[in-house]
Amino acid sequence: MLQKKANVSKMTVSRVINHPDQVSDELKQLVYQAMEVLEYVPNYAARALVQNRTQVVKFLILEEIDTVEPYYMNLLTGISRELDKHSYSLQLVTQKSKNIGPYDGLIVTGMRDQEIDKVLAGLEKPVIAYGENKRNIDAIDVDNRLGTELATKHLYDIGFRHIIFFGINLLEEEFMRSRLTGYSSVMKAHDLIEESYFMKNSSRIAEKKALDILQNTKKPTAIVCASDRMAIGAVRAATALHMNFGENIAVTGFDGVFLDRISSPKITTVRSPVIEMGETCAQLLLKKINEGGAQQGSILFPPKLIIRGSTVVGRE
Repeated sequence: MLQKKANVSKMTVSRVINHPDQVSDELKQLVYQAMEVLEYVPNYAARALVQNRTQVVKFLILEEIDTVEPYYMNLLTGISRELDKHSYSLQLVTQKSKNIGPYDGLIVTGMRDQEIDKVLAGLEKPVIAYGENKRNIDAIDVDNRLGTELATKHLYDIGFRHIIFFGINLLEEEFMRSRLTGYSSVMKAHDLIEESYFMKNSSRIAEKKALDILQNTKKPTAIVCASDRMAIGAVRAATALHMNFGENIAVTGFDGVFLDRISSPKITTVRSPVIEMGETCAQLLLKKINEGGAQQGSILFPPKLIIRGSTVVGRE
């Protein structure tokens, strides 16, 4: 009935349902329209049994949750939204529990370079990493270098020449090196002196460091922060010193998922399309599962600079 309504073969219908990546968009649209008209619901349980699938994807977070919230809620929204389209369930697991129970694939985030071998040990299922890495592991991330380039160039364009970088003390990690490189490239291009500090991803620690610096300089100063959490601390320090944002102080953040909007003033930030990145992460993993674990490569998403009151006078 379904193949007649869509005017395609049984094989095409089967491919659309079981291997949509192998079918053209035009054919998929024909079958999907027929499914909607006939109110057809595929028997995913039967399909999973035939294909020896569990319809389960595991998500492993290897970071302290309190330092990355609410970032991961947005990421999980994107991942679960895409998995739901394919009747997959999502399980959150720890390093110790990642091999407990059957599953079809694993998404790993917060994986540090020195931990990669330990994390991947014993894994026989397809893996996608969320975050840049230098080990040729299939991954999704934002273009970290471009993000800090945009932020630093913005600060230069509005007149700041004393521009400092606040980084997370994970310089051995690819994403942090990329963010530092973005800042450094703009500073070098304009023959400016680089000044970088690395610390825990904490608003309190960033606030203390910013106070120390700002109290001991009379120059208009801008701070490029590697996270919105750190930017909140820098904004608090400048506010405590009664500095004027956009005039003798400017602060940028990175992520743009919530914390940038609760600051006063709101923070100019490098926004990552986290929900879209989560969806693509799930798509890449499902494609890898369907292709028997074949290498998928890595994708970097372009960030967007959101300009607000922490850098420009008169903005919210």
